[in-house]
Amino acid sequence: MPIVNRFHDFAEEIAGWRRDFHENPELLYDVHRTAAQVAEKLREFGVDSVETGVGQTGVVAVIKGQGDSDSVIGLRADMDALPIIEKTGKPWSSKVPGKMHACGHDGHTAMLLGAAKYLSETRNFDGTVVVIFQPAEEGGAGAQAMIDDGLISRYGIQRVFGMHNFPGHPVGTFAIRPGPLMAAADRLTITIEGKGGHAARPHLAHDPIVAGAAIITAIQSIVSRNADPLGSAVISVTMFNAGTTDNVIPQTAELRGTVRTLNPEIRDLVEQRLHEVVDQVGSAYGVTAKLLYRRDYPVTQNDEAEAEFAGDIAAKVVGERNVDRNVVPTMGGEDFSFMLNTVPGAFIFAGVGEHVANLHNEMYDFNDELIPVGCSYWATLVETALPRSA
Repeated sequence: MPIVNRFHDFAEEIAGWRRDFHENPELLYDVHRTAAQVAEKLREFGVDSVETGVGQTGVVAVIKGQGDSDSVIGLRADMDALPIIEKTGKPWSSKVPGKMHACGHDGHTAMLLGAAKYLSETRNFDGTVVVIFQPAEEGGAGAQAMIDDGLISRYGIQRVFGMHNFPGHPVGTFAIRPGPLMAAADRLTITIEGKGGHAARPHLAHDPIVAGAAIITAIQSIVSRNADPLGSAVISVTMFNAGTTDNVIPQTAELRGTVRTLNPEIRDLVEQRLHEVVDQVGSAYGVTAKLLYRRDYPVTQNDEAEAEFAGDIAAKVVGERNVDRNVVPTMGGEDFSFMLNTVPGAFIFAGVGEHVANLHNEMYDFNDELIPVGCSYWATLVETALPRSA
C-alpha cells in the first residue's frame, strides 16, 4: 500500500490511543475524558495552541507551518460514542455498560491525533492548520455548537475537511462525490389522543393503536406516490409506544421515526405531506393526531472544487484506481454538514475493510489497518493545500 510518509512507523502507538478511547466511550457532549486525553496529547506534540470547551466539550488546536501564508484549513474528527451494548469480545471492548464506539469515532480521533503529531514535528507546510475534535455528532449537532461558539470565525478557517470510515470497502480505498454525499436527517414524533376503553367493547372507544397503524401505512405512500422517483427520500417509523396490558384500549399512542432526503424540495414536500396525512388519517379514525417535525442535520454537500481536490489527495496516497470519485450518496446523516454550509470543504469516506460489521452495530470495531492510510491522507492534504515555497 503506497503510504507516502512514515505513519507506519508509529501506527501501533496510534492504535493504542484508539483502543483506549474504545474502552472508555462517552456520549454526546459528555466526552470529558476523551477531550482531556486529546488535549494532553496535543500539548505533548508541541502544537502552537490548544483550546478546550469549544462548543461545550470540543477541543481545537492550532499548528503553524513554516512561512508567512495567511491560508487556514480545518481538519475535523468526532469523539462521541453510541448507547449500544458491545458484543465484539475484543480485548479492548467497552468498559462502560451500554456505551460503545460503534461508528469508529475512536478511530477518527486517533487518526487526526496521529496527523497532528506528524505535522507538529515536520511543519512542512506554509500556513495554518486547525485540528478540530468535536463532541456530539451522534444526534447532538456538536458541529453547530462549535460554530456557534466561534470555531470558524475565531480561527479564520477558510476551508474544512472531514473523513469517515466506510465498512464494506477495502482498506486503501477512498470514496467521494461532488454535491450531496449524505442525506438531511430529520426527526418526527406523532402523538395520538384517542378514547380508551375495554378491549372487549372497542365500539365505545377510539383506538389510537389502530389509528397509529393506519398512519404508518399511509405515510409510506408519500415516498412512493408523492416524491419524484428520481429523487431520494426515506421515511422510517422506528418506535410505537402504546398500551400497558392486554384487555385495555389505551388513551394515547406515540410514534417516532426519521426522514432522510437529498434535496431541499423533496425535504419540504415530505414535511408538508406528513402533516396532511397525519391530520387526515387521525380524523378518519376519530382521534387527534399531531405531528412534531424537527429538522436536524442538513444535507452533507461537498463543494465541487474541494471534492475534486480531496479526491486528488486520496489518489496521491493510494493511487487513482483506488479512489471512487462518484460514489452513490448514502441516506445516513452527518453534522459535518453544518461546517460545509459555513465554508467550502469536502467530506470523504475511507474504506475500513470488507468484513467489518456495519456502523451502529453491536459487533462493529474500527480496523486499525486504516490508521496509516487515514493519517497519511490528512498529512498529504495539508502539505498539498499549504505548499512551502521553493
